[in-house]
Amino acid sequence: MALMVINVTWQVVSRYVFQNPSSFTDELARYMLIWVGMLGAAYVAGKDQHLAIDIVLSKMNSTQIRGTRILIHLFVLLFALVAMVIGGSNLVYITFTLGQTSAALKIPLAYVYAIIPISGLLVIYYQAMAIFFLKSSQPST
Repeated sequence: MALMVINVTWQVVSRYVFQNPSSFTDELARYMLIWVGMLGAAYVAGKDQHLAIDIVLSKMNSTQIRGTRILIHLFVLLFALVAMVIGGSNLVYITFTLGQTSAALKIPLAYVYAIIPISGLLVIYYQAMAIFFLKSSQPST
């Protein structure tokens, strides 16, 4: 995140102070934002602080809450596996095979897209750990 702030600051300085905008900073900021967003989503999933509608859970007893939370974690895990790991890996493979590169930085786009399956693996790990701890804990009535 700090590198992204430095990058955007350089973009502003080079554009408005030196009147010679840097050619790569816009693209680099975009790719950094993708990486920060995906890693941030995995981090929030690990902290179990993602957005949720909990009005239904407030009407349940502790055993029902535990079962519902396990089901939610399973759905998130399944989504991360199918969409992020499998789909993201296919995207990385296709862009690497086609040799697609970014316009300004000339880096393979597969490197940019690699964060999708990496974040998916992190989400799967965190969701599996949450399921494990929910299953091993004793429900209190």
